[in-house]
Amino acid sequence: MTMSPGAGSSAVVFAYHDIGVRCLEVLLELGIEVSLVVTHQDNESEQIWFGSVAELAERNGITVVTPHDVNSDAVTGLVSQCKPDFIFSFYYRQMLGQQLLGIPGRGAFNMHGSLLPKYRGRVPVNWAIIHGESESGVSLHRMEIKPDAGNLLAQRAVPILRNDTAFDVFQKLKFAAETLLMETVPEMLAGRVTEQPLELEKGSYFTGRKPEDGRIDWTKPAWEIHNLVRAVAPPYPGAFFDSGSHRVEVLGSYIRGEQARSRKPCIYFEEGCFHADCSDGKRFAITRLLIDGANADLAMFQRIFGQRLQPGVEDGS
Repeated sequence: MTMSPGAGSSAVVFAYHDIGVRCLEVLLELGIEVSLVVTHQDNESEQIWFGSVAELAERNGITVVTPHDVNSDAVTGLVSQCKPDFIFSFYYRQMLGQQLLGIPGRGAFNMHGSLLPKYRGRVPVNWAIIHGESESGVSLHRMEIKPDAGNLLAQRAVPILRNDTAFDVFQKLKFAAETLLMETVPEMLAGRVTEQPLELEKGSYFTGRKPEDGRIDWTKPAWEIHNLVRAVAPPYPGAFFDSGSHRVEVLGSYIRGEQARSRKPCIYFEEGCFHADCSDGKRFAITRLLIDGANADLAMFQRIFGQRLQPGVEDGS
Protein backbone atom coordinates (compact mmCIF):
# COMPACT_ATOMS: atom_id res chain seq x y z
CA MET A 1 0.00 0.00 0.00
CA THR A 2 1.40 3.39 -1.02
CA MET A 3 1.97 5.77 1.89
CA SER A 4 0.00 9.03 1.72
CA PRO A 5 2.23 12.07 1.18
CA GLY A 6 1.00 13.65 4.41
CA ALA A 7 1.60 10.61 6.63
CA GLY A 8 3.50 11.62 9.75
CA SER A 9 2.51 15.30 9.49
CA SER A 10 -0.07 16.97 11.68
CA ALA A 11 -2.20 20.09 11.49
CA VAL A 12 -4.77 22.15 13.33
CA VAL A 13 -7.33 23.60 10.91
CA PHE A 14 -9.29 26.83 11.26
CA ALA A 15 -12.03 26.68 8.63
CA TYR A 16 -15.53 27.66 7.54
CA HIS A 17 -17.71 27.75 4.42
CA ASP A 18 -17.41 25.59 1.27
CA ILE A 19 -13.73 26.29 0.74
CA GLY A 20 -13.14 25.22 4.33
CA VAL A 21 -14.96 21.95 3.63
CA ARG A 22 -13.10 21.18 0.41
CA CYS A 23 -9.67 22.10 1.77
CA LEU A 24 -10.15 20.04 4.92
CA GLU A 25 -11.11 17.11 2.69
CA VAL A 26 -7.83 17.56 0.80
CA LEU A 27 -5.73 17.43 3.96
CA LEU A 28 -7.50 14.26 5.05
CA GLU A 29 -7.07 12.75 1.58
CA LEU A 30 -3.35 13.47 1.75
CA GLY A 31 -3.08 11.65 5.07
CA ILE A 32 -2.32 14.63 7.27
CA GLU A 33 -3.37 14.06 10.87
CA VAL A 34 -5.87 16.79 11.77
CA SER A 35 -6.29 16.66 15.54
CA LEU A 36 -8.42 19.79 16.01
CA VAL A 37 -10.78 21.86 13.86
CA VAL A 38 -11.74 25.39 14.89
CA THR A 39 -14.82 26.72 13.12
CA HIS A 40 -17.80 29.04 13.61
CA GLN A 41 -21.29 28.51 14.88
CA ASP A 42 -23.72 29.39 12.09
CA ASN A 43 -25.32 32.81 12.54
CA GLU A 44 -29.11 32.58 12.56
CA SER A 45 -29.35 35.95 10.78
CA GLU A 46 -27.17 34.72 7.89
CA GLN A 47 -28.43 32.63 4.99
CA ILE A 48 -26.50 29.37 5.23
CA TRP A 49 -26.08 28.11 1.67
CA PHE A 50 -22.70 26.44 2.11
CA GLY A 51 -21.35 23.21 3.57
CA SER A 52 -20.52 22.53 7.21
CA VAL A 53 -16.91 22.17 8.29
CA ALA A 54 -18.10 20.97 11.71
CA GLU A 55 -20.11 18.12 10.20
CA LEU A 56 -17.16 16.99 8.07
CA ALA A 57 -14.80 17.06 11.05
CA GLU A 58 -17.21 15.14 13.26
CA ARG A 59 -17.70 12.56 10.50
CA ASN A 60 -13.95 11.97 10.68
CA GLY A 61 -13.78 11.83 14.46
CA ILE A 62 -11.95 15.15 14.78
CA THR A 63 -12.47 17.37 17.84
CA VAL A 64 -14.39 20.55 16.93
CA VAL A 65 -14.54 23.84 18.83
CA THR A 66 -16.43 27.03 17.97
CA PRO A 67 -14.94 29.73 20.20
CA HIS A 68 -16.24 33.27 20.40
CA ASP A 69 -12.65 34.51 20.79
CA VAL A 70 -10.19 32.45 18.79
CA ASN A 71 -7.21 34.07 20.54
CA SER A 72 -8.34 33.19 24.05
CA ASP A 73 -6.03 31.33 26.40
CA ALA A 74 -8.33 28.31 26.19
CA VAL A 75 -8.00 28.00 22.42
CA THR A 76 -4.28 28.70 22.47
CA GLY A 77 -3.89 25.96 25.06
CA LEU A 78 -5.85 23.44 23.00
CA VAL A 79 -3.79 24.15 19.90
CA SER A 80 -0.53 23.95 21.86
CA GLN A 81 -1.50 20.54 23.23
CA CYS A 82 -1.88 19.26 19.67
CA LYS A 83 1.76 20.14 18.85
CA PRO A 84 0.89 20.61 15.15
CA ASP A 85 3.42 20.83 12.36
CA PHE A 86 1.08 23.21 10.54
CA ILE A 87 -1.83 25.54 11.08
CA PHE A 88 -4.10 26.01 8.09
CA SER A 89 -6.80 28.65 7.80
CA PHE A 90 -9.47 28.16 5.13
CA TYR A 91 -12.06 30.96 5.05
CA TYR A 92 -12.01 31.28 8.84
CA ARG A 93 -13.40 34.70 9.75
CA GLN A 94 -11.28 35.73 12.75
CA MET A 95 -7.68 36.91 12.67
CA LEU A 96 -5.22 34.60 14.41
CA GLY A 97 -2.94 36.33 16.89
CA GLN A 98 0.81 35.94 17.27
CA GLN A 99 0.52 33.33 20.04
CA LEU A 100 -1.40 30.99 17.73
CA LEU A 101 0.76 31.71 14.70
CA GLY A 102 3.89 30.84 16.68
CA ILE A 103 2.71 27.37 17.72
CA PRO A 104 3.14 25.15 14.63
CA GLY A 105 6.61 23.82 13.94
CA ARG A 106 6.43 24.42 10.19
CA GLY A 107 4.28 27.52 10.04
CA ALA A 108 0.73 28.80 9.59
CA PHE A 109 -0.84 29.15 6.14
CA ASN A 110 -4.02 30.70 4.76
CA MET A 111 -6.07 30.15 1.60
CA HIS A 112 -7.31 33.55 0.39
CA GLY A 113 -9.94 34.10 -2.29
CA SER A 114 -8.07 36.49 -4.59
CA LEU A 115 -4.88 36.76 -6.59
CA LEU A 116 -2.77 38.36 -3.89
CA PRO A 117 -1.66 41.06 -3.40
CA LYS A 118 -4.89 42.26 -5.06
CA TYR A 119 -8.08 42.30 -2.99
CA ARG A 120 -6.62 41.63 0.43
CA GLY A 121 -9.14 41.67 3.27
CA ARG A 122 -12.84 40.88 3.32
CA VAL A 123 -15.22 39.50 0.65
CA PRO A 124 -12.65 39.62 -2.17
CA VAL A 125 -14.92 37.92 -4.73
CA ASN A 126 -17.66 40.51 -4.32
CA TRP A 127 -15.21 43.39 -4.55
CA ALA A 128 -13.54 41.96 -7.65
CA ILE A 129 -16.89 41.77 -9.47
CA ILE A 130 -17.90 45.25 -8.34
CA HIS A 131 -14.69 46.54 -9.92
CA GLY A 132 -15.34 44.68 -13.16
CA GLU A 133 -12.35 42.34 -12.96
CA SER A 134 -12.01 39.66 -15.63
CA GLU A 135 -10.28 37.16 -13.33
CA SER A 136 -9.93 36.19 -9.70
CA GLY A 137 -8.28 33.25 -8.01
CA VAL A 138 -7.02 31.67 -4.82
CA SER A 139 -3.70 32.20 -3.08
CA LEU A 140 -1.99 30.05 -0.47
CA HIS A 141 0.27 32.21 1.68
CA ARG A 142 2.10 32.22 4.99
CA MET A 143 0.16 33.97 7.74
CA GLU A 144 1.42 37.05 9.56
CA ILE A 145 -0.22 39.45 12.00
CA LYS A 146 -0.93 41.81 9.11
CA PRO A 147 -3.79 40.26 7.12
CA ASP A 148 -3.09 38.69 3.73
CA ALA A 149 0.48 39.99 3.74
CA GLY A 150 2.68 36.93 4.24
CA ASN A 151 4.84 35.21 1.64
CA LEU A 152 3.05 33.59 -1.30
CA LEU A 153 3.44 29.85 -1.86
CA ALA A 154 1.14 29.31 -4.85
CA GLN A 155 -1.95 30.67 -6.57
CA ARG A 156 -4.41 29.66 -9.25
CA ALA A 157 -6.50 31.99 -11.42
CA VAL A 158 -10.09 31.56 -12.61
CA PRO A 159 -11.95 33.69 -15.20
CA ILE A 160 -14.78 36.05 -14.29
CA LEU A 161 -17.18 36.20 -17.23
CA ARG A 162 -19.14 39.40 -17.71
CA ASN A 163 -22.39 37.84 -16.49
CA ASP A 164 -20.96 35.70 -13.68
CA THR A 165 -22.43 36.34 -10.25
CA ALA A 166 -20.41 36.20 -7.04
CA PHE A 167 -21.92 32.77 -6.42
CA ASP A 168 -20.73 31.58 -9.85
CA VAL A 169 -17.20 32.78 -9.20
CA PHE A 170 -17.15 31.30 -5.71
CA GLN A 171 -17.94 27.87 -7.16
CA LYS A 172 -14.92 28.22 -9.44
CA LEU A 173 -12.72 29.27 -6.51
CA LYS A 174 -13.88 26.34 -4.42
CA PHE A 175 -12.48 23.83 -6.89
CA ALA A 176 -9.43 25.97 -7.66
CA ALA A 177 -8.59 25.95 -3.94
CA GLU A 178 -9.00 22.19 -3.76
CA THR A 179 -6.72 21.63 -6.74
CA LEU A 180 -4.14 24.14 -5.57
CA LEU A 181 -3.93 22.57 -2.12
CA MET A 182 -3.75 19.04 -3.51
CA GLU A 183 -0.79 20.08 -5.67
CA THR A 184 1.01 22.31 -3.18
CA VAL A 185 0.85 20.52 0.17
CA PRO A 186 2.97 17.53 -0.98
CA GLU A 187 5.54 20.01 -2.28
CA MET A 188 5.45 21.83 1.06
CA LEU A 189 6.01 18.58 2.93
CA ALA A 190 8.97 17.76 0.70
CA GLY A 191 10.47 21.23 1.18
CA ARG A 192 10.25 22.04 -2.50
CA VAL A 193 8.14 25.23 -2.32
CA THR A 194 9.88 28.59 -2.74
CA GLU A 195 8.03 31.37 -0.97
CA GLN A 196 7.74 34.74 -2.72
CA PRO A 197 7.29 38.02 -0.80
CA LEU A 198 4.09 39.84 -1.73
CA GLU A 199 4.47 43.26 -3.32
CA LEU A 200 1.73 44.85 -1.25
CA GLU A 201 1.97 48.18 -3.07
CA LYS A 202 0.53 46.45 -6.15
CA GLY A 203 -2.73 45.63 -4.38
CA SER A 204 -5.29 47.10 -2.00
CA TYR A 205 -7.03 46.12 1.22
CA PHE A 206 -10.84 45.96 1.30
CA THR A 207 -13.27 45.88 4.22
CA GLY A 208 -16.51 43.94 4.59
CA ARG A 209 -19.81 44.95 3.02
CA LYS A 210 -23.26 45.61 4.51
CA PRO A 211 -26.69 45.04 2.91
CA GLU A 212 -27.09 48.82 2.54
CA ASP A 213 -24.05 48.83 0.24
CA GLY A 214 -26.28 47.18 -2.35
CA ARG A 215 -28.25 50.40 -2.96
CA ILE A 216 -28.20 51.28 -6.68
CA ASP A 217 -26.99 54.68 -7.81
CA TRP A 218 -28.77 55.30 -11.12
CA THR A 219 -26.31 58.02 -12.12
CA LYS A 220 -23.78 55.22 -12.75
CA PRO A 221 -23.27 53.59 -16.18
CA ALA A 222 -24.89 50.27 -17.07
CA TRP A 223 -21.69 48.24 -16.60
CA GLU A 224 -21.16 49.50 -13.03
CA ILE A 225 -24.78 48.89 -12.01
CA HIS A 226 -24.70 45.42 -13.57
CA ASN A 227 -21.49 44.68 -11.65
CA LEU A 228 -23.13 45.68 -8.38
CA VAL A 229 -26.21 43.57 -9.12
CA ARG A 230 -24.24 40.42 -9.88
CA ALA A 231 -21.79 41.00 -7.02
CA VAL A 232 -24.56 40.99 -4.41
CA ALA A 233 -27.13 38.72 -6.13
CA PRO A 234 -28.58 35.88 -4.02
CA PRO A 235 -27.48 34.18 -1.86
CA TYR A 236 -26.12 37.62 -0.93
CA PRO A 237 -28.59 40.37 0.15
CA GLY A 238 -29.13 41.84 -3.34
CA ALA A 239 -29.15 45.25 -5.07
CA PHE A 240 -32.07 47.61 -4.54
CA PHE A 241 -33.46 51.12 -4.67
CA ASP A 242 -36.56 52.87 -3.37
CA SER A 243 -39.23 54.48 -5.52
CA GLY A 244 -41.66 56.43 -3.37
CA SER A 245 -42.91 54.01 -0.73
CA HIS A 246 -41.86 50.94 -2.73
CA ARG A 247 -38.66 48.91 -2.30
CA VAL A 248 -37.49 47.61 -5.68
CA GLU A 249 -34.88 44.81 -5.71
CA VAL A 250 -32.85 43.94 -8.79
CA LEU A 251 -31.67 40.42 -7.99
CA GLY A 252 -30.40 39.36 -11.40
CA SER A 253 -29.07 41.03 -14.54
CA TYR A 254 -27.63 40.14 -17.93
CA ILE A 255 -25.65 42.52 -20.11
CA ARG A 256 -24.94 42.36 -23.87
CA GLY A 257 -23.80 45.92 -24.58
CA GLU A 258 -27.13 47.00 -26.07
CA GLN A 259 -28.13 50.61 -26.57
CA ALA A 260 -30.71 52.12 -24.23
CA ARG A 261 -34.18 53.03 -25.50
CA SER A 262 -34.45 56.12 -23.29
CA ARG A 263 -32.15 59.06 -22.58
CA LYS A 264 -32.83 58.84 -18.84
CA PRO A 265 -32.55 55.87 -16.47
CA CYS A 266 -35.73 53.81 -16.50
CA ILE A 267 -37.03 50.27 -16.11
CA TYR A 268 -39.55 48.83 -18.55
CA PHE A 269 -40.78 45.56 -20.05
CA GLU A 270 -39.71 44.62 -23.58
CA GLU A 271 -39.05 41.44 -25.57
CA GLY A 272 -40.32 39.21 -22.78
CA CYS A 273 -38.36 40.63 -19.84
CA PHE A 274 -37.60 43.76 -17.85
CA HIS A 275 -34.75 46.03 -18.94
CA ALA A 276 -32.90 48.90 -17.31
CA ASP A 277 -31.75 51.87 -19.36
CA CYS A 278 -28.83 53.70 -17.78
CA SER A 279 -27.27 57.14 -17.81
CA ASP A 280 -24.51 56.20 -20.29
CA GLY A 281 -26.99 55.21 -23.02
CA LYS A 282 -26.55 51.47 -22.45
CA ARG A 283 -28.98 48.95 -21.04
CA PHE A 284 -29.04 45.53 -19.39
CA ALA A 285 -31.76 42.93 -18.93
CA ILE A 286 -33.20 42.36 -15.46
CA THR A 287 -33.62 38.64 -14.92
CA ARG A 288 -35.26 38.89 -11.51
CA LEU A 289 -37.15 41.88 -10.15
CA LEU A 290 -38.89 42.16 -6.78
CA ILE A 291 -41.31 44.86 -5.67
CA ASP A 292 -41.91 45.08 -1.93
CA GLY A 293 -40.51 41.58 -1.50
CA ALA A 294 -42.65 39.88 -4.17
CA ASN A 295 -41.45 38.61 -7.54
CA ALA A 296 -42.67 41.13 -10.10
CA ASP A 297 -44.47 40.26 -13.31
CA LEU A 298 -45.67 42.70 -15.95
CA ALA A 299 -49.15 43.04 -14.45
CA MET A 300 -47.79 43.91 -11.00
CA PHE A 301 -45.25 46.33 -12.45
CA GLN A 302 -47.86 48.18 -14.53
CA ARG A 303 -50.31 48.33 -11.66
CA ILE A 304 -47.75 50.07 -9.45
CA PHE A 305 -45.58 52.06 -11.88
CA GLY A 306 -47.39 52.12 -15.22
CA GLN A 307 -45.38 51.46 -18.38
CA ARG A 308 -42.06 52.78 -17.07
CA LEU A 309 -40.34 53.31 -13.75
CA GLN A 310 -37.92 56.24 -13.76
CA PRO A 311 -35.80 56.07 -10.60
CA GLY A 312 -34.80 59.56 -9.54
CA VAL A 313 -31.28 60.44 -8.44
CA GLU A 314 -32.57 60.73 -4.91
CA ASP A 315 -33.87 57.14 -5.04
CA GLY A 316 -30.44 55.71 -5.70
CA SER A 317 -28.25 58.06 -3.71
